[in-house]
Amino acid sequence: MSCIKKQAYLEPLVDTVNADTVVTSSAKIMSVDIHTVKVEDLTWTSNFKLRSNRNDYVHAFVAYFDIEFTKCHKPVVFTTGPEATYTHWKQTVFYLQDTITINEGEVITGTISVAPNVGNHRDLDISLKYDFDGTVHSQHGLQEFKLR
Repeated sequence: MSCIKKQAYLEPLVDTVNADTVVTSSAKIMSVDIHTVKVEDLTWTSNFKLRSNRNDYVHAFVAYFDIEFTKCHKPVVFTTGPEATYTHWKQTVFYLQDTITINEGEVITGTISVAPNVGNHRDLDISLKYDFDGTVHSQHGLQEFKLR
């Protein structure tokens, strides 16, 4: 299977993540108002900071979304996060090429950039840069993903 390893890291996995496997805090990376969003708003970059809740290993970053439909007669609010009731949207898992060994209280910082793919506007090109300087080791990475 080593011949497909590089390809496997390029595409995030859409799957359910158990809440007890989440090692860090979460970070809001983007907010969209569906009443005012424009096509050019779909290309964006955001910084993030994640603090470890325990000593463990970080194998991936997990993305999900929260919804607030507040401009209707009955507001609807829910999350697709790992701690929430299952939804068909699940979560998106960005596996790291190298595992991070992290201790409680240590921080991973980074930047995520997202843009529609030039060849297929329904696909997303995602760049994930992260920096970690911990007591066990330091790790700095940049991975490119294609969400199809």
